[in-house]
Formats: sequence, structure tokens, C-alpha cells
Amino acid sequence: MTTVPPPLPYRVADTRAETADTRSIELVPAGRELPPFAPGQFAMIYAFGVGEAPISASALRGRHGGLVHTVRAVGAVSTALYRLRPGDAVGLGGPYGTGWNLDAAAGHDVLVIAGGIGLAPLRPVVHAVLDRPAAYGRLTVLVGARTPADLLYRDEIESWRGPARVEVTADRPGPGWEGSVGVVTTLLNRLDLRPERTCALVCGPEVMMRQTARDLLVRGLAPHRVQVSLERNMRCATGHCGHCQLGPLLLCRDGPVVGYDRVADLLLVREL
Repeated sequence: MTTVPPPLPYRVADTRAETADTRSIELVPAGRELPPFAPGQFAMIYAFGVGEAPISASALRGRHGGLVHTVRAVGAVSTALYRLRPGDAVGLGGPYGTGWNLDAAAGHDVLVIAGGIGLAPLRPVVHAVLDRPAAYGRLTVLVGARTPADLLYRDEIESWRGPARVEVTADRPGPGWEGSVGVVTTLLNRLDLRPERTCALVCGPEVMMRQTARDLLVRGLAPHRVQVSLERNMRCATGHCGHCQLGPLLLCRDGPVVGYDRVADLLLVREL
């Protein structure tokens, strides 16, 4: 039986409101530090007295040198984390799961496709590629949000333009919105893809990832060149409890990031 180490004490160094219900929190160790995280891996964050939640890192090094997670307030634990302020304490465990396979993307064009909060686990990928531009080909970032008010990291996204091609769309535009309108997959029509040398990394609602992957395959990408980050009900983070099972995969251990070639058929199965 795999033994889960106890969480380590961390404190909140900084917070930043991203949208009306979403906040980024930077955590620094209050003692011993966890091993380094890779882009795409997740932590178990313990809100004392409330519970724990698995949340992917949205930046590997924040302004204070800490680990950043972006939290949307949708339940008791995530709401407690959303309400954290500098100086507050949490427990942190990890890193858990598989990360984005950037080694496979080396020397290739990198296509990042994010829907909604799915931009958070992909943000460290953008940072990594921008930090080592000579190691990769062209970087393209496609971002979709439900409304303009739901768009994460708005200022930072603008800073990516130039080094990367960035396209943003909103499903339901509001007053003053001058960007694209529609789901994120519609942005693929604007691209001059080189499928034989492109690696695509996709995260968002499951229906969005399924459709995006299919559209990429139609455009000539091989299934193993498409990576997706899947979400199930993760509890133990070690593959022991089985709550996150998807076919033969235990996503806390074998995921959350997996090649589309491994999960194309499994994504037809709805989560119970």
C-alpha cells in the first residue's frame, strides 16, 4: 500500500483576483519545501478545518518565489481557498501526477489551447516555452472564455503577444468586446498548422477537449501529438482509492496529462 506523506505547512505570500470568483494564491514554505513541480502536475491543498482539493500549479515561481495556484470558488474547499489572504496557513502535498511532456514538444511548434479555467494548468507551459524559445518552434496560444469577464490573466496574455501568436475568443461577448466570438475551436480555422511538426496541449471542459482533439486530428495531427489534461474525482492522489479511475487509468497517478492516443475512446465515457 502506498503511504501518502502528510502535507507540509505553507503560508500565503500573495493573492491576486483574476475574475469575480477566481483568485491566484502564491504559497511559500513555512518550513520544509516540497520537491519541484513540473508544468501540469497538481498539489493537494488542505484548507484547515474544511478539507482538501487537488489543484494544478498555475505558475512554478511567483513574485515571492513560491508556487502559484489559481482557484475558482465552486465548493466548500475551493471557496475557503479563494478567501485566503497573505499570512494565512494551508497544508500542501505533492507534486502529484504527470505533467505536460515538453520533451516531446522540443523542436516542434507548440499549440496551447485552453478553455476557461483550463488556462491555469497550461500557463506554466507558456512560461517554459517563452523562457527557452530556441528549444521550440512557433508558439501559438488559443484561449476561450465564457464571457470577457471570465478571462484569466488578461494583462499577462497581452504580454505574450509578439513572442507568441495569441488568439482569444468569448462565447458570450459583452459591451465593448472587440475580440472574437465563439467557442475556442473556431480559432483553429485561422491557423496555418504544420501538423507533422506540431504538438498540441489542450485543457478545458471535457466536451471542449474532445471536440478540439477531433478537430486537430482532422487537420492532420497524429493522436500522440495531442496531450490533454483530464479531471476526475481525485482523493488520495496515489492511485489507491480508485475514485479517479477512467478505464485502465488512475488519473491521479497516470494523469492528469495523457496523450490523446491513450484516451480517445475513454473520453466517450461520462464521469459518474
